[in-house]
Amino acid sequence: MAQEEIRAELARVAATLGAPASVVVELETPREKSHGDLATNLAMALAKPLRSSPREIAARLVSGLRFRPGLVEATEIAGPGFINFRLGAAQLVETVHAVLAAGREYGRARADPPLRVNVEFVSANPTGPLHVAHGRGAAVGDCVASLLEWSGHAVTREFYVNDTGIQVRLLAESLWARIQQRVGREAAIPEEGYHGGYLAELAGRLLAERGAALADEEPATGVKICRAFAVSALRGEQQEDLARFRVNIDVYFDESRLYAERRVEAAIASLEARRVLFEQDGALWLRTTAFGDDKDRVLRKSDGSFTYFLPDIAYHEDKAGRGFDRAIDVWGADHHGYVPRMRAAMAALGHGPAFFAALIVQLVTVLRHGEEVRMSKRAGEFISLRELVDEVGVDAARYFFLMRRSDSPFVFDVDLATSRTDENPVFYVQMAHARMSGIFRVGGLGPASVAADGVDVAALSDPSEVELIKVLGRFPLVVRRAAEALEPQRVTAYLEELARAAHYWYHRCRVLGEPRALERARLALARATQVVLANGLGLLGISAPERM
Repeated sequence: MAQEEIRAELARVAATLGAPASVVVELETPREKSHGDLATNLAMALAKPLRSSPREIAARLVSGLRFRPGLVEATEIAGPGFINFRLGAAQLVETVHAVLAAGREYGRARADPPLRVNVEFVSANPTGPLHVAHGRGAAVGDCVASLLEWSGHAVTREFYVNDTGIQVRLLAESLWARIQQRVGREAAIPEEGYHGGYLAELAGRLLAERGAALADEEPATGVKICRAFAVSALRGEQQEDLARFRVNIDVYFDESRLYAERRVEAAIASLEARRVLFEQDGALWLRTTAFGDDKDRVLRKSDGSFTYFLPDIAYHEDKAGRGFDRAIDVWGADHHGYVPRMRAAMAALGHGPAFFAALIVQLVTVLRHGEEVRMSKRAGEFISLRELVDEVGVDAARYFFLMRRSDSPFVFDVDLATSRTDENPVFYVQMAHARMSGIFRVGGLGPASVAADGVDVAALSDPSEVELIKVLGRFPLVVRRAAEALEPQRVTAYLEELARAAHYWYHRCRVLGEPRALERARLALARATQVVLANGLGLLGISAPERM
């Protein structure tokens, strides 16, 4: 593809100028169309190592570039040293052929080297239904995993189950209180316990399974029974909701496993061997300030109990022990301050900076008829993912969760998500795919009947066709950059740009009934557009309907 050829040629010329091997050649799509089709800031990146001004380096780079005929129409230096490229007409022809030849594989790449990546996301406590913020995290984590897979890496999707600790104990005690209430006894739910209506449902199910005699058990025994039942039932419900949301988790990792397999003790031993622990006031501390944290952290309290930080360290060390090259975590907004200390812990264990990365997913506000929806009938304190999906559908929910940066608060407008207008971005993109599909349906043609061979794509000269082909050609670069940045919203923005170009072309240029050569060329363009829209939507876990 054009991007890879241009990048390779830039790298070649940069090497002849004495550029260090560590310099990465990046290409971007300029925001202003007047600046060309592709641009690089390579000259600015080389200014310091080559000890010259960016514009001087840019001039030397441009003078050394040698492209095959038809690849680049024009090269120009702009601003402080950007190099802009305008693709040639021959390259546009090749883009359509490349899309048709690759089909469902268009946009995929081979990583060098391919890495084993663990993407851990959702990881909700098994104490209640998944809420909308969990849904946003699920969509982001799943799409990040897909982007990495499309980039050639081997990815494991993982869910960390916090099945120990105070919250699970409070869940069990809350359910036990509900059991007592169901048999007519007065019983108070713990002050910090769980009050949602779903616990009343669980109490009814557990009594139906075990009988009313359950309520007469000794409290300690009853709470133990409630704990096992509630954790199992709620985990099952969470898994059902994720499956319906088109999220398939490869590994469910229980926190209790860390203790059963003595991974926590092993983590302490590893840190001790690296001489990064110290004792103070009867507690065991990790010297995280030596690795960039703002203060040292307690691992074991003076009473002998562990902090939450220690099992988290053990868990990530376990990921490394399972052979993962990278561990990417998708965390909620309340974990923002946790990132530096986890980075410091991984550095203390000897892992490089590329091993651990965390994405923060901010909270979601749900609006209906312009007013905030504050709580769920079933969950009580929050809107559940299941209720949102019931109302707007999986496609709209996933798309809306992905179309903004995950670290920015998000307002989910239910009315917009359910509308069938161009203002609804997922409807707009899916309609573009349906329109391309409709061309073949009306013509009585199967999309597979269009092949690159024998099609004179050079016949596509209308400005709307040229622009559409240019957008199609950028898809592999968009996927690559979105994977590198771990930013799914780059794909949704691209799909909306592609949909705009496709709709404009659809209204401007007739396909069926044109002279034979032009009709075949436009059918090829329609098929290429259909392929890229479907690939992009599929990467996001969203359907590509043929009718709307």
